[in-house]
Amino acid sequence: MDSIHKRIEDFNRRYGELKAEGLYFYLQPLEAIDGAWVACNGRRMLNFASYSYLGLLGHPWIDRAAREAIERYGTGTHGVRILAGSLPLHTELEQTIARFKKSDDAIVYSSGYATNLTTVSTLVGRNDVVICDKLNHASIVDGCLLSGAQFVRFCHNDMADLERRLQQAGPDKGKLVVVDAVFSMDGDIIDLPQVSRLCRAHNALLMVDEAHSLGILGATGHGIEEHFGLDGVIDIKMGTLSKTIPSVGGYVAGNQALITYLKHVARAFVFSAALPPAQAAAAKASFEVIEEEPNRVRTLRRNVELFLGGLKARGFDTLHSQTPIVPIICGADERAFRMTALCQELGIFVLPVVSPAVPANLARLRTCVTAAHSESDILHALDVFERAGKRVGII
Repeated sequence: MDSIHKRIEDFNRRYGELKAEGLYFYLQPLEAIDGAWVACNGRRMLNFASYSYLGLLGHPWIDRAAREAIERYGTGTHGVRILAGSLPLHTELEQTIARFKKSDDAIVYSSGYATNLTTVSTLVGRNDVVICDKLNHASIVDGCLLSGAQFVRFCHNDMADLERRLQQAGPDKGKLVVVDAVFSMDGDIIDLPQVSRLCRAHNALLMVDEAHSLGILGATGHGIEEHFGLDGVIDIKMGTLSKTIPSVGGYVAGNQALITYLKHVARAFVFSAALPPAQAAAAKASFEVIEEEPNRVRTLRRNVELFLGGLKARGFDTLHSQTPIVPIICGADERAFRMTALCQELGIFVLPVVSPAVPANLARLRTCVTAAHSESDILHALDVFERAGKRVGII
């Protein structure tokens, strides 16, 4: 058997084993989504797997904007924007993002994954160095590999190691440092003050992925620059339109020269169809709702404190999370599967993350708390996690 077929067979063998044991939880059908609740396999469950951090999914203002866009423009676009034309909605969305991120302009792509993949691979090439945190998202890693640049990683959030990597790159190479703002599996925050200082000192461009910090960090949810009081230190501000923003797509905000370059050179923009009208309108309206309803950010912050504090008080290991992404460390993959089964039996929709997505023996439940959760929802979930954690021997 050749190596390709062996990999497929090995994976499907493990898949079959998990299914047979009742421990396969991925791709579950959601029949309905209602705030902090979902209907799954005919059961109503409290959702702790959602990226809708501010609870904007189903917001009437956003839904109305999407419906109006369909009535005016239909359900799809007729080609790529650079050749077939841009709708006013696309320009308005990019202007809205630019204002929100305090940048000259923005570019919108069809997915968050494509945003990182194409932006990194467009900006650097074989004579450059791209330097990444070891826990960066897979889309960043794939963009680095595709670029052909020298690809260097530094130890997670280790500023001394980042400085060494920058020094090793030398003064004559083009240098791009790429980091997540909030790390999607651990929930911790990059040390932006030190990263930006080191980038300036070594003449490196700084790109920050704010997929999990938009609407979360900062007093008004404007992101990591607001969180640290460092407006303007990020050169390339990347984010998604499918988490806090209940739509689909991704964006980069930055100076005019950068955005003009990307709109004419980035392959995932030049060769991909535009966002459908409803999705562009929904994304634009979502940024407006965040501005108009700042209480959602405050509610989320309160819920994070209640949930994270409650888990720690019950003896769970949550690593260094400071955000709505809260890992509940289980250790071995099997424990994570067993704990997921117990939680779902008790009405909590939560999913396990196991190796190789995370290091061996750091399997976890990847829980997400949102502004849609009530205090009673969180307290109930904490009781369920405690019961399940004790039964599988995590606490």
